[in-house]
Amino acid sequence: MLSGQPIIILKENVERNRGQEAQRSNIMAAKAIAGAVRTTLGPRGMDKMLVSPSGDVVITNDGATILKEIAVQHPGAKMVIEVAKAQDEEVGDGTTTAVVLVGSLMEKAELMLAKKIHPTVITQGYRMGMEKALEILDDLSVKVKPTDRDILIRIADTAMTGKSIEQVKTKVDEIAVDAVMTVAEKVGTKYRVDEDNVMIKKQRGETMNDAELIRGVVIDKARLSEDMPRKVTNAKVALVSGPLEIKKTQVKAKIKISSTEQVNAFSMQERETLKKFSDSIVAVGANVLLCQKGIADSVQFYLSKAGIFAIEDIPEKDMQFAAKALSATIVNKVNDLTEKDLGEAELVEQDDDVDLVKISGCKNPQAVTILLRGSTDYLLDELERAVFDGTRVVMDVMEDEKYVAGGGAVETELLIKVREYASTVGGRIQLAIEAYADSFEVIPLTLAENSGYNQIDKLVDLKTAHAKGMKHGGLNVFTGKIIDMEKEGVIEPSRSKRQAIQSSAEAAMMLIRVDDMMVTMEKSKFPGR
Repeated sequence: MLSGQPIIILKENVERNRGQEAQRSNIMAAKAIAGAVRTTLGPRGMDKMLVSPSGDVVITNDGATILKEIAVQHPGAKMVIEVAKAQDEEVGDGTTTAVVLVGSLMEKAELMLAKKIHPTVITQGYRMGMEKALEILDDLSVKVKPTDRDILIRIADTAMTGKSIEQVKTKVDEIAVDAVMTVAEKVGTKYRVDEDNVMIKKQRGETMNDAELIRGVVIDKARLSEDMPRKVTNAKVALVSGPLEIKKTQVKAKIKISSTEQVNAFSMQERETLKKFSDSIVAVGANVLLCQKGIADSVQFYLSKAGIFAIEDIPEKDMQFAAKALSATIVNKVNDLTEKDLGEAELVEQDDDVDLVKISGCKNPQAVTILLRGSTDYLLDELERAVFDGTRVVMDVMEDEKYVAGGGAVETELLIKVREYASTVGGRIQLAIEAYADSFEVIPLTLAENSGYNQIDKLVDLKTAHAKGMKHGGLNVFTGKIIDMEKEGVIEPSRSKRQAIQSSAEAAMMLIRVDDMMVTMEKSKFPGR
């Protein structure tokens, strides 16, 4: 205000929230997002039905999928969703845990702000608590051999438990583990796994029990001609990226033909050129051809006559995947093809019911395919999400060689140990560290609530068990008893918990420090415009 006149700095279409109002707005947004996915946590969590504007329906309890599908406006809510996205990209599982922890941290911060504890003190306490929690997590982690198939199956089983595909979980667990172990590459003393080397394909079928691991590639195409063989054993596969047809020249040119002899000579030359394409493939001993571009009708005829199984217009991504699976080389021109460029497979066959070709039995494949089948698209989509989670957690454990107990065991141990640490700090920061520790209660409380048990009773039981030295003690959601989760085989990647602890604390600290929100709105949405 200057001489009684207001000074306008911001444009009319900027909406501004300051101080407690901004903090309260972010806290409510984070709690709302956490509340949206909280009931899906654990093996007995509920499902969500998401309906898009076009009417497409998704039914799932996968936190990453739920948060990806819902549309949010609030910037604080978007930050919480970014936490879930980062968790999904880095680990592949634990998205619901991360988001629920953010909501709990914001709820504890709200109580401290009401007691006039400064946001800087809260964030400092949260950071110290997070660093201590990560130390404790390392102590709780159990070392494992990356080739221990039984442990890896338990890891995958824990990730898939609670999905609506329980009846095929045992079979799919083994498929996920075998797929990852096949493509895992040993670098020095460690294993590295590229998630792109495990492809998940879906196909409508009679039952989910028909899921299978194909040590090779599945291509959503049919062979070019019915005259070609439907099945080829001991396949020698050629991969060509260029077209097997005569293309128009880049420059404009005219050829003047004045006699029938010239027409015949021109046609014969074209046929000879096309026949050479086929002859080049036959000459190197290939009996299967994968082509990224088109194949002329004449070439198709010659290939059929030679008994070669051919597919055209294959996407570049599938061609590169096939090259990895077959240990083959993609050549640009068919004339450049040599015997060394060919890949080998035990069997190439076209499916009887749909346009789908399976290339299986590759020798030492660097890439594999998991083929899923289901009676409905809803089941197929949920099965795909479960298998994706299963393969990712197996990759994490193979690379890190560490796992932790599930069932709320880690969170219970963290809340006890971090509270003990807080008592050594003193001052107002102690209150913030204690609040950080208490935020971990939300996980066992939610597991108990979603399983139909009394939350307080189960939390007390867990704390009592851990106080007696049962550091892997967790809640059996099916019986309500506190058991040793490591012995029971309910285990998760250490990386999943580490990422959830870090990302949730960092997001909460960032939101708590915001005391001014300036949101620029579209003029059409601004009142009076």
